[in-house]
Amino acid sequence: MWRSKFLRGAVCLLQGADCRNPCKRFQLPLWRYLSFCQPSLHPLLQCSVKAPTGSRSEIKLRHAVPLYFYRTLRKDATSTIDFPLHPLTVTDIKQYLRSRDILFHDGHSCLHAPSIFLEPGSGKENHSLFIDKTTGQFSCMETLVEGTWEDLQDCIEVMLNEGQTSISPNVMLGFPESVEEQEEREMELKEVQRIWSSSVPFSDLLEEEMQLVKTMFQIGKLTNATLKRFGVRLFKPTKSLVFPWFSGRDLGLRGVKLLSAAINGDGQVVYTEATVPKVSSYHNLYGLPLIARKDVEVVLTGHELDSMAVSQATGLPSLTLPRGVSCLPPILLPYLEQFKKVTLWLGGDMRSWEASKIFSRKLGLKRCSLVRPGEFQPCPSEALAQGKNLARIVKASIPAAHKSIVSFKQLREDVYGELANVEQVAGIPWNRFPELNRILKGHRKGELTVFTGPTGSGKTTFISEFALDLCIQGVNTLWGSFEINNVRLAKIMLTQFANQRLEENLDQYDMWADKFEDLPLYFMTFHGQQNIKAVLETMQHAVYLYDIGHVIIDNLQFMMGQENLSFDKFAVQDHIIGAFRKFATNSSCHVTLIIHPRKEEDDKDLQTASIFGTAKASQEADNVLILQEKKLVTCPGRRSLQVVKNRFDGDVGIFPLEFNKASLTFSAPVKGKQKLRKVKADKNDSTDETEEIEPKEKIKKTIKSTKAKTVKGSGPGKGPTDEENNL
Repeated sequence: MWRSKFLRGAVCLLQGADCRNPCKRFQLPLWRYLSFCQPSLHPLLQCSVKAPTGSRSEIKLRHAVPLYFYRTLRKDATSTIDFPLHPLTVTDIKQYLRSRDILFHDGHSCLHAPSIFLEPGSGKENHSLFIDKTTGQFSCMETLVEGTWEDLQDCIEVMLNEGQTSISPNVMLGFPESVEEQEEREMELKEVQRIWSSSVPFSDLLEEEMQLVKTMFQIGKLTNATLKRFGVRLFKPTKSLVFPWFSGRDLGLRGVKLLSAAINGDGQVVYTEATVPKVSSYHNLYGLPLIARKDVEVVLTGHELDSMAVSQATGLPSLTLPRGVSCLPPILLPYLEQFKKVTLWLGGDMRSWEASKIFSRKLGLKRCSLVRPGEFQPCPSEALAQGKNLARIVKASIPAAHKSIVSFKQLREDVYGELANVEQVAGIPWNRFPELNRILKGHRKGELTVFTGPTGSGKTTFISEFALDLCIQGVNTLWGSFEINNVRLAKIMLTQFANQRLEENLDQYDMWADKFEDLPLYFMTFHGQQNIKAVLETMQHAVYLYDIGHVIIDNLQFMMGQENLSFDKFAVQDHIIGAFRKFATNSSCHVTLIIHPRKEEDDKDLQTASIFGTAKASQEADNVLILQEKKLVTCPGRRSLQVVKNRFDGDVGIFPLEFNKASLTFSAPVKGKQKLRKVKADKNDSTDETEEIEPKEKIKKTIKSTKAKTVKGSGPGKGPTDEENNL
C-alpha cells in the first residue's frame, strides 16, 4: 500500500517538471536519481567504429552536455543474498499479467510484453518489456528502466488506478548515492575518458609497431578491418589492447577493458585483464552494436579476441560475456532473446565446458549448442591462429538438451574428454594447501564435502581460508554462516586475504578492502536456526543470479531446530543431507557442509563414525575432511587435516597444519621435518600402501610445477588475476 502511494506522489511531483527539456531535467534536486537517465559523454569519447548496414543502430555519441551520475533504481548490495518468503514462479507472473489484461508471449528465458513506460502508438512499445521467468526482474529496452517484480507490480497498479495507458519512466526513483559513491563513479568515468581518448586506433599505428603488437598478443591472423570494426585500440603507456563497452540502446561508451602482456622471470608471456569500471559493475556484451535485428543465430565466447576470430572466420554474429566463464548475469538475458540458436564456445578447457552447460540452462537448452573443447577444437583465437576451419567447428557443435536415457555413443566424447584432460577434470587446485592437492587433486563442481572437527578447533577459520583460496581463483562462492554473523566472518576472511592483522595497520584497510570487494564472494543473510527449504531456495536463487560454484553451510545443526519436532532428529538430518546432495548434483555446484562431531574422548582422534547422526552423511559425501586436534598437546603439530574419503580417486591421507594467529591462517609452512603421510587404499581395503614424503621439497616442486603449467597454458585473457599476483 505504501509503495503505491509513494509512486503516485512521485508522479505528481514529476509532472511539475518538463522532462522533455534536458535543461530543466537537470535542475531537479541532486538526491533524485532517475533510472532512465544515462550519463552523457564528452566529445573526446567520439568513436570511429561504425555498425554494419542493417544493424540495430549507428555507433554515434550524443552532443556534449554536462556529466551527471545516476543509479539504476536500487542500491547495489549483492554481497548479501536474501530470498522472498514466497518464491516467485513463472505461473504467478503469467496469472498476474492476465488478471491485469496485459498481453505477453513466451520467450526463451523471459516473457515479452508491451512496455508500460511508453505511450501507445509511439511505434517503440511493441514487446520491449522483458520479464525474467525465474526472478521476475524486468527491463524496458527502450527506456532502460529496470527493477524487481514488486516494482513492476506497483507501477502497473498506479497506472490502472489512475486510468492511464502508460506510466512515465520518471516514476522509478532510485536511492541517492553517498558522496563517496558519487566521487568514485565520477573518477571511474573520467578514467574511461582518459584511457579511450589516449588510446590509438590500429589504423594510426606504424606497420612495424602494429606487427609487434599483434605478435605480442598472438593476433597475427586478425585483420585490421576486424580490429577496426570491433573498435579495438592500443593504449601505448601500458602497451595494452583496449576493448570498448558500448551500451545497448544509445551506444554510448560505458567502460573499457584492458588486456596487458608482460614477460615473467621465466621468459614466458603472461596476460592480465583490468576493467574500468570495476568488474562488479561491468555488465556488457562485447560486439552488441554490431548485431542486426534480423540476426537469429549468435556465437557466445569467453573473450573479446575469440569473438573477433569467430566473426572474421565464419561471418556469424558473435558476442563476448563480460566475465568469461565465471558468470552470465541475468541482466543480459533480454539482449539474447532475439536469437533462435545460441552456440556457446567459451574456451578450450574443461572449465569452459562446464560453464557452457550451466549457462545453457539459463538461455534455454532447446536453442543452445555447445562446442566441446579438445585438441582439434581449442578456443576460437587459437583455432584461427592454427588455421583450423572455425565454421566447421561451429557447425559440429552438439545440442545442449539431452534425453533422460543416453547410450555410450552419446557419452563417448565426454569420456574421452575426461581421459585427455586428467588435470583439468581433477578440478581447481588450492594455492595455499598444496598437500591437499596431492590427496584430493582439486575442487570439483557437483560434489558434496562433509567437514568436521572438535568444538573450538578452528573449523570455521580453516574452511574460511579453504574457500577464500578458491574464491581468489575465480570460484563464485556463497557463504551460509548460521553460527557467526557475516561481519565477523568477513573480518576473518579479510585478515586471511591480507595475511596480516589489519587492526594494527588501519591505514591499509581501504586498499585491502577494495581488493577483497572485487572477489566473487556472497553471504546469506540468515543467522541462527533456519528452515532447510528457505536455505535451499536461497541457494538456488544465488546459483541462477551469480552462477555460484561453491556453497559453504556452517553448520548442519542450525537447520535442524526449525524442522518438525515430531520426527526423529536423525531422520531429519538424513533428509537435509539428501537435499544438499541432490542440490549439488542438479545445480553442478560444490557444497561444503560443516557438521559437528559426537563427543569423543580428548585423547582419541575423530573417525568417520564420529560425525553426528547416522552413516548417511559419510555415504552421501564425495569427500570427508576431519580437522584433528590433540587437545593435550601445545607444541607445533597440534592440528592436522585428515582426508578420510575421496570418491574421485580413492586417495586418503593426513598432513599437519600450523595456525598463524596474526593472519588467522592455517596455510603457513610447517617447521621441522615433519612428514606427510599419504594413504592409498586398494579396492579390497585389505592392505594400505603408505608413502613417506618430505613436505618442504615436495611442496616446492608442486608450487614450481603449478606455476609452470599455469604460464604454459595461459593465453590472452587467461592470465592470473590481480589478487593472485598480490598473493
